[in-house]
Amino acid sequence: MIGLIAISYGTRPGVIARATTKEAIRQPLFLLLLVLSALVLIVNSIVPFFTFEDEGKMLTECGLATLLIAGALLAVWTAGTSITSEIEGKTAMTLLSKPIDRRQFLFGKYIGILQAVIWMFLILTLLFAVLTFFKVGYDQKEQSLDQTPLWQWIRISDIELPVPHPDRMSVVGSILPGIALTFMQVAVLGAISVTVATRLPMVMNLVICFAVFVVGNLTEIIVNSSVEGQANESVIFTARLISMVVPSLSAFNISSAVATGRVVPQDYLGLSLVYASAYIGAMLLLGFLLFEDRDLA
Repeated sequence: MIGLIAISYGTRPGVIARATTKEAIRQPLFLLLLVLSALVLIVNSIVPFFTFEDEGKMLTECGLATLLIAGALLAVWTAGTSITSEIEGKTAMTLLSKPIDRRQFLFGKYIGILQAVIWMFLILTLLFAVLTFFKVGYDQKEQSLDQTPLWQWIRISDIELPVPHPDRMSVVGSILPGIALTFMQVAVLGAISVTVATRLPMVMNLVICFAVFVVGNLTEIIVNSSVEGQANESVIFTARLISMVVPSLSAFNISSAVATGRVVPQDYLGLSLVYASAYIGAMLLLGFLLFEDRDLA
């Protein structure tokens, strides 16, 4: 977060990034996705899933899926409207006539899109955390057990103050790794969308990103099934080639682990961040190459 602020206010691409963030937040899609996602989260916290003591887990899985879909749609759509429309509308020529080169322009666009996604994630994460906090005692109520109290009173000097109960806060804290990994997945999809937007129109951008999203979440299954099924060498080679080219988005999808209460190791989060950063860097470099010789006239 500090790095993004430093880039936005201390570099030339930061000028593009700030303008892109404002543009993304002001567009109707941002408010639409925010409202729809908030409604989905609220409805999921109220309407029972009839899952027999797993209401909290289902809320977690649905919440992470909601954040993923909303963030991915915002990133891909903004890349198409912001980059493709400026290239086709010749607006990019005006920007690039100033002391900003093409690499700075593209990098600034990506940072701006990422910042818009962060703003959406911050709002939805706050709502998600509040709903999870109040949902903790739901399963206990269904089992006719004593519910965990909302507050715990602590004494400071001669004054007793209420603080959120630690047991409820621990459940809220357990969803944060899943949200972080979901954001990484959106960041990877955003980098792919920015790269594709330098050459193809928005419709093709949406189609390609959707295909990458589907295949990326199935790469691990494809490779494992081809090896375990003793397929021929050509099938195994094709499966491994796909897994090398398409990002393994399934590595960021641990909603089931988070929902079941398993602790996500910090080293896994670190390795996922390294993997996401490496793939984002590779995609942006490819975007630089594709955009470098793009005719803007």
